[in-house]
Parts: sequence; structure tokens; C-alpha cells
Amino acid sequence: MPNFFSRLRQVCWLLPVLASSALQAAPFAYVPNEKSGTLSVIDTATDQVVRQIAAGKRPRGIAADPTGRQLFVTDAASSALLLIDNASGTPVRTVALGKSPEGVSASPDGRYVAVAVEENNSVTLLDGQTGVLLADIKVQGRNPEHAVFSPDGRWLLVSAEEAEQVDVIDVAQRRQVASIAVGLRPRGIGFSPDSGRAYVACELVNAVYVIDMAARKAIATIPAGKNANGIAVHPGGKQVYVSNGTDGTVMVIDTASNKVTATIAVGKRPWNMAITPDGSKLYVANGRSNSVSVIDTASARKVADIAVGELPWGVVIR
Repeated sequence: MPNFFSRLRQVCWLLPVLASSALQAAPFAYVPNEKSGTLSVIDTATDQVVRQIAAGKRPRGIAADPTGRQLFVTDAASSALLLIDNASGTPVRTVALGKSPEGVSASPDGRYVAVAVEENNSVTLLDGQTGVLLADIKVQGRNPEHAVFSPDGRWLLVSAEEAEQVDVIDVAQRRQVASIAVGLRPRGIGFSPDSGRAYVACELVNAVYVIDMAARKAIATIPAGKNANGIAVHPGGKQVYVSNGTDGTVMVIDTASNKVTATIAVGKRPWNMAITPDGSKLYVANGRSNSVSVIDTASARKVADIAVGELPWGVVIR
């Protein structure tokens, strides 16, 4: 009998823990609202905003560690990276950066965080657990906007507003090792799941460039809409999505043919995007509509518009 009650107590103790885990099971989309100074948290199961998190005065870039326990947000107003505990919604550390930090990404294994720092013309590399600064890496492009890890963690590909190339950083060596010519003003970057190809939206030439990472050269140019900007790659690698800021659309690119197969109307000035881990839904930040559009990837249709804060910059999903 004592063993029975002991086991019963253990089961009762575990029930709330299991319930809490279940509530956290569905992926959440985190949207930095640059003008509101907040993150809107969307439950991707219901497409409802379930939380608002204070995030400095001008949050822009956002990333998350692989577990989703820690969020990394650049605050352009304070030139800092905020490390936010997701459970409590409070910053646990603020890391000073150079002026005007923008895009941020976390390595797939969670070891590193990289921040594109516009006015430094550099990428800052930090420890993904502690936020300790490891290196500040100068790049060729002026006013870098995104620094994105390849899925294998070997490379950072860096886009910049004043550039006609993307710069390649060797993560192990912590230095730029190459530049790859693309169109004027490269913006969003995405990789194929095997890291073999990269897709770069170039805003001022209205095109997506396909890069062979082994050869370090562009092998195709795909016409897109006006002011092509954000990029998201389907987890299966068969589709790439590009947002077109002036047109208010998202295009679907078939990676086998490098052809546009669908064009989907979204909100005003669609910018950065993210796709759910199962590839079923794409979330698009509409900067001038103060909304996030949800696209069903199977049908290539918009299925929802979700009101968020002012001037949403992008999305990360965990």
C-alpha cells in the first residue's frame, strides 16, 4: 500500500508538468513589431495572438535557440541584442553591439548567434547560450542586413543594402572567405536543407539568385515581383517563397525548374517570413498592414490575416 500511494503522488506531480508540455507542443510564431516595441506571439494551431512580450524600443531581427526557451532580438534603438527568456517574457541579458543591429540568426545546433550590424559593416558572433561576444567579423558589403547560418552550420551568408554580392563567412575560422556576385541590394537569404544551394532575394533587380555553395557562384536568376525581399525555404526543399514588398505578394518557386508556380496576394509591404517545421504554413510579416498573413502551402492560398503590432519586421517559429 505505501508503494501505491507513493506512485500515485508521483503521477499527480507529473500531470501538470505533462499538461504544460502539451501546451507548449504546438509551434509558436514570434513577430517583432518595430514601432510598438513588442513581440506578438501567435499560436500556429489556432492562428491567434496569445501573448505580447516587451522587447526594447525598436525590435527588428529575431531568432530563437533550438529549444525555443530563449529568444534573441535586436533592438536598433539601444544598439543591443536582447536575450529574452521565453517562459517569463523578460530579458535575462542585454549585449551591447555596434550601431543599428538588424538581422539575427541562431546556428542549428544552438552554439552560436550571429547579428548583422549595419553601421559597423560587420557580423557579430556570440555564444548561443551565454551571449558572450566571440568575434566581430568585418564584411565587404556596406550596411549588412542579414547573416544566415547554413543548415550544416559551416557558413554564414551575409546580405547588405549597399552591395551587389553576398559575403561568405567561415564560421570555424570566424572570418570572411569569399564574396558571391548577385543583383543590387540583396536582402533575404534561405538555404536548401542540404546546404548545397542558397536563395537570395535582390530588391533593386526584382529577382531571386540561386547560388551553388560548393562552386560559390550564382547558377540561376529567377524573375520575382517588385522589390523582392524576404525568403523562406520549405523544409522539403522543393519550394522557395519570396515576398515582394511593392506588389504585396508572395511568389512560390519550384526548385527543380527554378520557375514561379504561384503568386499569392498578402498585406502591404510583406517583408520577412518563416515556415512551420512541418512545412504546412507560411507566416508573412506585412510591415505596412500591421499584420501577419498565413499561407497554406499545400494549396498556395492565403488562409488568414492576423493583426499584430505596428511595423512587423519578420517572424521566427519555434
